[in-house]
Amino acid sequence: MAPGFGGLDPEYCQYEDAFYAVLPVPYDQTSTWLRGAEKGPDALIEASTHLELYDLETDSEPYLAGIYTDAPLLCNETPDLLFGQVYARAQALLNDGKFLVTIGGNHCVPIGSSKACCERIQGSVSVLQIDAHSDMRESYEGNAYNHACAMARMKEWASPVGVGIRSMDRSELENAKAGKIFSAHYLRHNPGWIQAVVDSLEEHVYLTIDLDGLDPSIMPATGTPEPGGLLWYETLDLLEAVIQNKTLIGFDVVELCPGENTFPSHFLAAKLVYKIMALHQAKLKKTQLSLKGESIYAKI
Repeated sequence: MAPGFGGLDPEYCQYEDAFYAVLPVPYDQTSTWLRGAEKGPDALIEASTHLELYDLETDSEPYLAGIYTDAPLLCNETPDLLFGQVYARAQALLNDGKFLVTIGGNHCVPIGSSKACCERIQGSVSVLQIDAHSDMRESYEGNAYNHACAMARMKEWASPVGVGIRSMDRSELENAKAGKIFSAHYLRHNPGWIQAVVDSLEEHVYLTIDLDGLDPSIMPATGTPEPGGLLWYETLDLLEAVIQNKTLIGFDVVELCPGENTFPSHFLAAKLVYKIMALHQAKLKKTQLSLKGESIYAKI
């Protein structure tokens, strides 16, 4: 039997008591350069079993809140059909009061999970996208749910805010006007960019992280690497500011593309997931929300 996230003792990964539900979706039907993102969830989860479960910066042990790892959602259909399957699975987990963490697969995977999370919020919601690419094509290769269309779909139920963007097609410009893009060039030339990002967000935020948003010097194992991405502590500083000042309602990490000897990338991706949980738990403690057994949506 494959390990669950963190390789936790049974008392910390049972469905009934877990605060977090990790949903692995090993899907890579639409990638257009390097293939292999379908192996990403297994690689990330396997690497997570080697994490130290105490988080130094937050002085916390996020696993104590409970982390359940769901069975992988397997789909060999087109991305529009995948969307429906992910959406349904996400709804079921949210209905049981879980905080949803989706692990891809390529970036079409979390279209369904973002919709399931965002539609539960009364009022406006932002989707914060860390990515090298804008993913704002209206359709790509004949399908509107392709990975290159992820943010074009998510803008239909949330206000998109992209960070680290450094590659897009001219055809995406009109869709990009529906949100706010903080390009890699903007980040480089504006020291106050983190506060600017936070100020652009609505109170409730769904976070979607395409790992090619990070610089290939620290994240080479992705299907479409682009120079000029975020480094580790830049990413953590942004996430800490967002999570402390806004209400996180769900997140995903996608586009890990394992290859030969890419284990450092697997571990970085796993640590990133756990770090987000640590920052999230720190926020919940600060606001005195329940750490177990209750849905975040009941507190909004």
